[in-house]
Amino acid sequence: MGHPAPIPTPPGTAPAAAPLWDRLTIPVLASGGILMAVMQTVVVPLLPDLPRLTGASAATVSWTVTATLLAGAVLTPVLGRAGDMYGKRRVLTGALALMTVGSVLCALSSDIGVLIAARALQGAAASVVPLSISILRDELPPERRGSAVALMSSTVGIGAALGLPLAALVVQYADWHTMFWLTSALGALGVAATWWAVKESPVREPGRFDTLGALGLAAGLVSLLLGVTQGGTWGWGSPRVLGLFAATVVVLALWWWQQLRSERPLVDLRLVTRPRVGLSHVAALLTGFAFYANSLVTAQLVQAPKATGYGLGLSIVATGLCLLPGGVTMLLFSPLSARISASRGPRITLALGAAVIACGYALRIADSRDLWMIILGATVVATGTTLAYSALPTLILRAVPAGQTASANGVNVLMRTIGQATSSAAVAAVLVHHSSPLGGIPVPTLHGYLLAFAMAGAVALAACAAALTIPGDAPSGGTRRAREAAPGARDEALEGA
Repeated sequence: MGHPAPIPTPPGTAPAAAPLWDRLTIPVLASGGILMAVMQTVVVPLLPDLPRLTGASAATVSWTVTATLLAGAVLTPVLGRAGDMYGKRRVLTGALALMTVGSVLCALSSDIGVLIAARALQGAAASVVPLSISILRDELPPERRGSAVALMSSTVGIGAALGLPLAALVVQYADWHTMFWLTSALGALGVAATWWAVKESPVREPGRFDTLGALGLAAGLVSLLLGVTQGGTWGWGSPRVLGLFAATVVVLALWWWQQLRSERPLVDLRLVTRPRVGLSHVAALLTGFAFYANSLVTAQLVQAPKATGYGLGLSIVATGLCLLPGGVTMLLFSPLSARISASRGPRITLALGAAVIACGYALRIADSRDLWMIILGATVVATGTTLAYSALPTLILRAVPAGQTASANGVNVLMRTIGQATSSAAVAAVLVHHSSPLGGIPVPTLHGYLLAFAMAGAVALAACAAALTIPGDAPSGGTRRAREAAPGARDEALEGA
């Protein structure tokens, strides 16, 4: 029997090269994620000098970091839901614009009140990653989607690794306002590129925005994160901190009750309580905790005075360069994460990433005196973070309807943020408790740092266990490809589940 004759292609339907803006979608979205992470870290090298530069106290200056954290935590699920309802590109562009306006205000002013308000505006950019991931799901074919989502999720670590040395160099060799003028220019370029190169997604979930739910979530998250971030300063047993935690329980309980009874809730809690979604959020929280300890402890360890017997006395610029290999590794390993997820499933990739993070902390415990071992251990942790962070959005995308991808990924990013805030508080508590005086100033001991590494490694193992309990991934092979080719049918099935 001869081979069947090929079916001729109808006139006008021959494959053509993708338009320039289609080819630029992934780079533009990824650059927006990197810029967002850079914005979050550029103020860190300034913190020791900001009291002198602004005339404010060190406690007040710390709000330039806290305000961004609080605003990002509140706005990420809110803007994610708005993107699902009103258009993801529209909301993404607005978030980048708010970030840019905040940077311009920082460049124009030295008043601490203006700086704190401006940094709160920049917190809106925390929604860039979940909105971009949702756009990639809507716009890309299945064969390109996995690697693009993995890269997008890794931009958080890449930008953080780039932002610290960049900001340190600017602060050391130029006026500190120059740094914010530079980020303002990059932000304006990002807004223009997003509007031009990214198509508006046709996938919407119309309805009335849940304003009451947004206000309730904001109140609960602010109470929680304010208590966590300020507990070490105000005292964990102080009336203010205990009152904030009590308010968190009451407000979030009322919010949960309201969301279950709302016709169009801000967060679909019935979806969140499904094992595949809920356990993914738990793993995100634990992974965020484990990942953040790496940057926090490494920066303090290598800058510790040599008189401690373990410190290297490095400058902030050299410290940033120590973390740079981790950022490069995240960029290089994101395609590998996508391939593992395609062949083994994102659940296995997430578990593997968490296990690699734990191995990185084991290296840190084995040797935290030699610079090359410190860099190696930090890079191994960054590698595991790449695998884990790249798998999390893929898990969410496979488990929720297309009309809720931005809001669901927004909640997942929120859980990472809560994990990072908790990690910061826990690491600070461990290091304060294990300190000894050096020249009249309390300095963390090496034992304190090793305990922090052990704590982060244990949390990474807990994240690995949580990942392994997530129900199995979508079928492999032809069945999976068939389902990816018909996302609408899969979403209908999910909504009816």
